[in-house]
Amino acid sequence: MAPLLLLFLGLLTLLLCVLRRRNRRHGEPPLIKGWIPYVGKALEFGRDAHKFLEEHKKKSGDIFTVEMAGKYMTFIMDPLMYPSIIKHGRQLDFREFTSRVAPITFDYPPVTDSKFPGLGEQIVRSFQLLQGDCLTPLTDSMMGNLMLLFRQDHLGAGPAKEGIWRSANMFDFCHSVIFEASFLTLYGRPPSAHRHSSMGVVRKDFIKFDTMFPLLIAEIPIWLLGRTKAIRQKLINYFLPHKMVCWSNTSWFIRRRSELFEQYDVLRDIDKAAHHFAILWAAVGNTAPAAFWAMYHLVSHPEALKLVRQEVHDVLRLGQVEFSSDRDVTLSREQLDKLLYLESSISESLRLSSASVNIRVAQEDFSLRLNAKRSVAIRKGDIVALYPQSMHLDPEIYEEPQTFRVDRFVQDGQQKTDFYKDGQKLRYYLMPFGSGSTMCPGRYFAINEIKQFLCLLLLYFDLELEEGQPRATVDLSRGGLGVLLPATDVRFRYRLRK
Repeated sequence: MAPLLLLFLGLLTLLLCVLRRRNRRHGEPPLIKGWIPYVGKALEFGRDAHKFLEEHKKKSGDIFTVEMAGKYMTFIMDPLMYPSIIKHGRQLDFREFTSRVAPITFDYPPVTDSKFPGLGEQIVRSFQLLQGDCLTPLTDSMMGNLMLLFRQDHLGAGPAKEGIWRSANMFDFCHSVIFEASFLTLYGRPPSAHRHSSMGVVRKDFIKFDTMFPLLIAEIPIWLLGRTKAIRQKLINYFLPHKMVCWSNTSWFIRRRSELFEQYDVLRDIDKAAHHFAILWAAVGNTAPAAFWAMYHLVSHPEALKLVRQEVHDVLRLGQVEFSSDRDVTLSREQLDKLLYLESSISESLRLSSASVNIRVAQEDFSLRLNAKRSVAIRKGDIVALYPQSMHLDPEIYEEPQTFRVDRFVQDGQQKTDFYKDGQKLRYYLMPFGSGSTMCPGRYFAINEIKQFLCLLLLYFDLELEEGQPRATVDLSRGGLGVLLPATDVRFRYRLRK
């Protein structure tokens, strides 16, 4: 009896999905539906988002709506239309999506709940502590922590001092350094020690959680994802208030958030810990792969590496510092800002590897004006999406878009900002961090961290790719979520420079 009942319910659900599937109305963009109700085109999009969107752009034009996993997403493929989308603050809302998905992913109660009046607004304000003048002490702290890790793990006695080549997996190397340096800079150090003894275990669990992150964001129930729930709980427990209160050198950003959470008695300790864990993912999830790609492209282009290394030495000399591998090096925020070719190489790496979707949820039925001549009808609850990777790989905007060019974002000794489409200058031409008021608030912190990490690598080490390896490629399974991971890790070798 039970199997028949389940079969009946399944068929009934399928029938309802078929009956509820919508048709295109007058004024709406072309509608692309899959042959499986509810699922739509989700599987095709997940396999290769960029290829999927480019193929439908050729068939349907610059604007089309796609049915995916019960949602309808209208993609705007022309970057000249991006400003029209970004300025629609009232009718297109970004926070509705994150306010629903983030609590499910990281296991804390929605901050929009009436039990926490004003909490959401204060959390948003706390992100100002990652920018402006507050960025300087964060940058200085990051420099010290990176130097600590390099000195203890890679510049100590033995092979390092003797200048012997050592081999490693590049992504694992980058992730290990970025993870621990970010942790120490944001959350601080344990009592009576410079480093957390359990950091290796925490990072291992973090990687397991991060592997399942795309499925959690897609709102797949966590109980279907093996041990992911238990792993997430272990990570959250690491940030319980009674543990964090013992740490020293905690950033003002995290201290402010801790103080804020203490103002809400109904917020449980485990909820506060979950918020802190979410920040760790935000700090590492995209920064580590971004550091990898920047390192990989420089190491695989020796002339570019030589140019950037010389630039770092030149900036140090301007500050009356002659580098020596026997001494710790410090690069201030002002010095990092002068590294034009280094920043260009990071921007170029992000252009080639970032694949985020900028989304906004329609708050009402309305007509979205795209330019002086064109508008489209959007339904309430639909998602309007920008997919900047399509722009980043457009040969009209970027000549030879699949090729890494260290100087692509440099012009006449300054940062280049002039990029064109159809003869018109683009307001938005590089968007690895989102757009408008919803841009990642920690982007300056992340870029400075990558700069510092690369500076130390270039100053202290000779770097080479090991021979006999294929060219690194991106893992397409995380398309839409940020910086793509490498499909496989890359072997490299390094030794102390003489």
